[in-house]
Amino acid sequence: MNDYKDITLQGMWKNNPALVQLLGLCPLLAVTATFINGLGLGIATMLVLIGSNITVSLIRNLVRNEIRIPVFVMIIAAFVTIIQLLMNAFTYELYLSLGIFIPLIVTNCAIIGRAEAFASKNTPGIAAFDGLMMGLGFALVLVVLGGMREVLGAGTLFAGADRLFGPVAESWTLTLFKTDSPFLLAILPPGAFLGMGLLIAVKNIIDAKLAARTPKQTEKATRARVTADT
Repeated sequence: MNDYKDITLQGMWKNNPALVQLLGLCPLLAVTATFINGLGLGIATMLVLIGSNITVSLIRNLVRNEIRIPVFVMIIAAFVTIIQLLMNAFTYELYLSLGIFIPLIVTNCAIIGRAEAFASKNTPGIAAFDGLMMGLGFALVLVVLGGMREVLGAGTLFAGADRLFGPVAESWTLTLFKTDSPFLLAILPPGAFLGMGLLIAVKNIIDAKLAARTPKQTEKATRARVTADT
């Protein structure tokens, strides 16, 4: 249980692929103009992570060290191709919106890194859970950044939800405010850099406060034990 708890904390916060490892930034910054774009790419990346982690774990004792990286890349490319074909078939408009950044998932260092550093050394079950948590951590940053840019830039949220969820989601768009002049800085790539920097800064502030609180809690616990002993 402690292993799964640690994997969850690592993937979602302590070792988040986007906020801490700073991996996969090219698609992260390029496609997060809206919440739905970020969610679509996040789900695709998470599914590739889970599938590749499980497969790498299953064959970890069969692949020689000299060729393991090319084999891992081939496995990742196979799963990316599957996801790309599924999106082309069922979410075609979102597929067009994400464009080249779907096949570029193959080059995401976060996926290759987890296959090499974790999945190749652990059982399929725990490797799958690691892929899920790392994927969720990456997807969380995508949707937060995409939602933030969409709200600031266009005053809407969940615009284009039907591209991912179908006709049932056509009425999901929330209009927070109306504007005749969209805030282009938020929509264009510079806004992605600024938003990403803000998210990293917020995480660092929270981590600093948690680190400052830990010694105080430890000191209180020590005093309590000394008092109880005396």
